[in-house]
Amino acid sequence: MPASSKSNALGNTRARKASPDKAPKQKKAASPSGHANRFERIRRDHATELAEDYVELIDDLIADCGEARAVDLAKRLGVTQVTVTKTVARLKREGLVTSAPYRAIFLTDTGKRIADEARERHRIVLAFLRALGVPNEVAEIDAEGMEHHISPDTIAAMQAFIDRNG
Repeated sequence: MPASSKSNALGNTRARKASPDKAPKQKKAASPSGHANRFERIRRDHATELAEDYVELIDDLIADCGEARAVDLAKRLGVTQVTVTKTVARLKREGLVTSAPYRAIFLTDTGKRIADEARERHRIVLAFLRALGVPNEVAEIDAEGMEHHISPDTIAAMQAFIDRNG
């Protein structure tokens, strides 16, 4: 393997400093409470990620087809109808959707607001990645995951970058 690159377990190659006198800076370890706070935020983001994906897709289906049905959600998400039914039941308990057995699924006002916010974060992250030169297909995939785990401060900074750089 060349001295200028290093391959990690996933097969990705990273550039490595060629000169040994320029050792990489060591990251200062976070305090235990700071470390815990970071992971708490990540767990919270993961908990809302699925709900955001569902309400965003429900909103898209209503806009495109006039209604959102469990069978359509299952097809688009690549999951079973049982999984969709369980998730929709959870979304109903959380006040994000309404539905009746064998009927379409609709968003509540809160569900619609969450879908709009997720869509806007996705738009900004996608535009930012494209502005950096990330290929469109890669940017689409990356934005889908990043949109759920990004802080309002970072979104604002990305939007400012886009505004400055087009």
